[in-house]
Amino acid sequence: MVNLLRVGSLIFLNVGQLLPHQLEAFHTQNCIYPIGYKIIRFYWSMRRPNKRCRYICSIAEVEGKPEFRILVQEQAESDVELRDVSPKAVWQHVLHSIAEMRRSHNLVKLYPEFVSGEDLFGLTEPAIVRIIESLPGVETLTNYRFKYGRNPLLDLPLALNPSGAARTEPKLRQLMGWKKHHPQRTCSSISSLGGHQAALPSTTAAGEVTCPYSKQFVHSKSSQYKKMKQEWRNNVYLARSKIAGLGLYAARDMEKHTMIIEYIGEVIRSEVSEIREKQYEARNRGIYMFRLDEDRVVDATLCGGLARYINHSCNPNCVTEIVEVDRELRIIIFAKRRINRSEELSYDYKFDIEDDGSKIP
Repeated sequence: MVNLLRVGSLIFLNVGQLLPHQLEAFHTQNCIYPIGYKIIRFYWSMRRPNKRCRYICSIAEVEGKPEFRILVQEQAESDVELRDVSPKAVWQHVLHSIAEMRRSHNLVKLYPEFVSGEDLFGLTEPAIVRIIESLPGVETLTNYRFKYGRNPLLDLPLALNPSGAARTEPKLRQLMGWKKHHPQRTCSSISSLGGHQAALPSTTAAGEVTCPYSKQFVHSKSSQYKKMKQEWRNNVYLARSKIAGLGLYAARDMEKHTMIIEYIGEVIRSEVSEIREKQYEARNRGIYMFRLDEDRVVDATLCGGLARYINHSCNPNCVTEIVEVDRELRIIIFAKRRINRSEELSYDYKFDIEDDGSKIP
């Protein structure tokens, strides 16, 4: 597995995400709790004195509130999973067991009340805090005490994608000297916005959207979509990209035509997207937008999901389709071929101009 970073006894696996309606319940004044956040912490064993073991810490959603989980893994011992409503509460189960064992073996005492659960979860580690504070929508929090300011991902100490993915805005500006806007277009044309480009699906005489990849399913698109929405966190994880900046990787093997993840964000009118695009550029902020149809655009810049981190490739392993589910159009990322675990996901942004020497493999 490709890890985003390692700091001492902590390995950072997944930053997770928060949707707009989850922001309020998943933070305190000092910490933010993204759903899907996962780290590995190597710490003193609860069962063997003076030995260390692996503690996999993660955050999940239960009834609209965060649940903090620790999976204890130790050689020659059975796994133990602990759950509680706060980082401190769940780590107290571990710390009290360690303290009791140390007392019984006359070892150096451990005082659980002085050990922070947020620290052990890695939620106070500066490098991780910078990443969490750069998640879409976090900057809208009014009662959270920012440690590093409301920084866009562009300010992180990583080579990140300035306009949503590799070589989008810079590519267009270098070759063309101007940026293509997105007025009314026919469904057969290519739509571009903020570096994210997608071919709109063709339509039949009756106006039905035809999606080649969605037609491969035996079950209805609705049932496949509901299944994907429940399982997408098991499909992907965020890590440093081999193409540019951050990228999305396959967390498991996936067969061709698999629904991987939905590209989500705020649905706005094209006229509004034009205004926002200029505002984002004025602030030097990365732009994450995807055209839904001729009149609407999905803006994932401030309140989007992990799908926005999928990079461009001229030989991609994914394809985007606009699928109608329960009378609503959805942007779905499908597997174009069989994808192996730990393989970076990519799709073709369909640049207007791209010479052979500049193609991204």
